[in-house]
Amino acid sequence: MKAAVLSPVAWRTPPRHYGPWEQVASNIAEGLIKLGVEVTLFATGDSITAGKLESICDKGYEEDRSNDAKVLECLHISNLMEKAGQFDIIHNNFDFLPLTYSRLIKTPMITTIHGFSSQQIIPVYKKYNDTNNYVSISNSDRSPELNYLATVYNGLNTDEFQFNEQPLDYLLYFGRIHPDKGTAEAIEIARKSKRRLLIAGIVQDEGYFRERIEPQLVNDEVIYIGSAGPEKRNALLGSAIGLLHPINFAEPFGLSVAESMLCGTPVIAFNKGSMHELIRDNETGFLVNNVDEAVEAVDQLKNINRKACHTWATSQFSCEKMANDYYMLYKEILKR
Repeated sequence: MKAAVLSPVAWRTPPRHYGPWEQVASNIAEGLIKLGVEVTLFATGDSITAGKLESICDKGYEEDRSNDAKVLECLHISNLMEKAGQFDIIHNNFDFLPLTYSRLIKTPMITTIHGFSSQQIIPVYKKYNDTNNYVSISNSDRSPELNYLATVYNGLNTDEFQFNEQPLDYLLYFGRIHPDKGTAEAIEIARKSKRRLLIAGIVQDEGYFRERIEPQLVNDEVIYIGSAGPEKRNALLGSAIGLLHPINFAEPFGLSVAESMLCGTPVIAFNKGSMHELIRDNETGFLVNNVDEAVEAVDQLKNINRKACHTWATSQFSCEKMANDYYMLYKEILKR
């Protein structure tokens, strides 16, 4: 089987520090290669893969701001579509734009919907409802207007995460600095529970960081350590007593939640979006509704079995499971 895996071109695949879609696309490609699939990864020129790499740019537009995002996207997508006949199947991890080519090529396409940036993009998905194969990354992140082939949870390379039975005494916020992700709420939870908080992630909203976060960084109780790549991620997550994930939106998945549990670290999350699918309440963390409930949960972290967190995450969110699930879907599509 010859498969083309289309990744975005915002960041390198896999990313150096941030780039969740690129990370999942990489995990899909590398997992399929281990299953014997002949994979061509369409990504930035500095991307890393055990398969064949196709690219139209040296670096992603978020890492080289001299590039125009829309121009790179058009060149990137068209590069794959003009070579579509070379593949048995195309796996689209690049949102809705590639769908507009799908009726112009003969190669079947499977599209992983990594979330909806807004409801305004739904009409594009609706137009290609009957000629594409949509996969959701959680049951919670589904539009009632679309037809879905399956739900496949995002998978991680479990070898990159080390189980830690003996954490240090700090809480961790791990994610982009943005109101949606609840950075300010995480600080409030940590202060009320009288715990030290480490914050790691890219600043996506400069105004929010300047007004709500930076003024709180006045002592060692709340520390912003910047963006944390793979080399720091394992130690940060594994050494925390708990990950704070007080999101203010219906998050489609949440890679950091799965990553944290792989290290044995339980998660306290606002019960929105897919959180109830990722976290087993009172077993691998706590699903709460507000800051005060989160503060109460911090006191209960000591009752969580960290090994149970690791076991649960390994069974549900491994790269091997994800790749195998997609491989079975590929075969189902090609049988038609």
